[in-house]
Amino acid sequence: MTHRVRSMKIITYVVLIVGASIMLTPFVWMFFSAFKGESDIYVYPPRWLPSKWHFENFTEVFKMVPFLRFYLNSIIVTTTITVTQILFSILAAYAFSRLDFPLKNILFMLVISTMLMPFQVIVVPTFLVVYKFGWINTYQGLIIPFLFNAFSIFLLKQFFMTIPKDLEDAAKIDGCGRMRFLFGIMVPLSRPAIGTVILFTFLVHWKDYLWPLVITNSTNMRTLPVGLKYLITEGGEDYRLMMAAALMAIVPILVVFILAEKQFIRGITLTGLKG
Repeated sequence: MTHRVRSMKIITYVVLIVGASIMLTPFVWMFFSAFKGESDIYVYPPRWLPSKWHFENFTEVFKMVPFLRFYLNSIIVTTTITVTQILFSILAAYAFSRLDFPLKNILFMLVISTMLMPFQVIVVPTFLVVYKFGWINTYQGLIIPFLFNAFSIFLLKQFFMTIPKDLEDAAKIDGCGRMRFLFGIMVPLSRPAIGTVILFTFLVHWKDYLWPLVITNSTNMRTLPVGLKYLITEGGEDYRLMMAAALMAIVPILVVFILAEKQFIRGITLTGLKG
C-alpha cells in the first residue's frame, strides 16, 4: 500500500467519522435530555449530561397523554401497511417482470407516473374518497390509501428481472406453478430488495404526520407523530417529556433497521452491481 493510498483512506475515515458525529449529535442530545430535570433543560451554558437522572420522565409521559394508545395505533397502521404493501408489490412486480398481457408497458408507465405526484397534491381528493366510504377516523382510512406504492413495485420489478428466466423454465419443467415459483424461489432470492422496501415503507409511514392529522379527529385514533403534540400544554412545551416521548417513539424504527440492516446493505450493493 502506497503512502498516497494510505493517506486517502485516512482522509476518508476522518470525513466519515466527522459526518457520523454530526448526524448522531441530535440523537445523543435527545437521549440525555430525556433523563434531565427542568433545571438541566434550561441551564446556560447547555449541559450534555443530566445532573440527576430522572427516569420518571417516561412514566409522566403516559400520565399526561394516552401514549400507549398512540403507540398501538402507530404499530397497527404501520405494520398493516408494510405487510400488505409488500405483498401487493411482490405480485405486481412479478406480473410486470414475468408475464405478458395487453397494455403491459402502458400500465407500468402509469404506475411509475404516480411517483411524480407528491401526496400533498392528492390529499384533498383522497380525503373526499375516504369520506364517501365513511372511513373518517378509522383504521381503514389510515391504511387503505397506502396499500399501493409505485416505488416498491418498481424496485422489486427491477430486481426480479435480474433473476434468470432459465430458472423459471426449469421450475416449470419440474411442475412448479407460478405462485409456488414466486414465493418459493423468487421471494427468497429477492430478500435484499424486499428488506430494503420493508425498511423504507416502515420508516415513511411510522413518521407520517399529514394524513393521520387530516383523517382522524379523536384522541383514540391519533398516531404517534400527531399524538406527540398533546405534550404541548397551555403552560408551554415541556422539553424533557417531549424528548422522553420522542426517544420511545424511535425504538421501533431502530429495531426494524437492526433486523433489516443486512438485507438493506445487500440490496443497495446488488442494485449498484446489477445496474
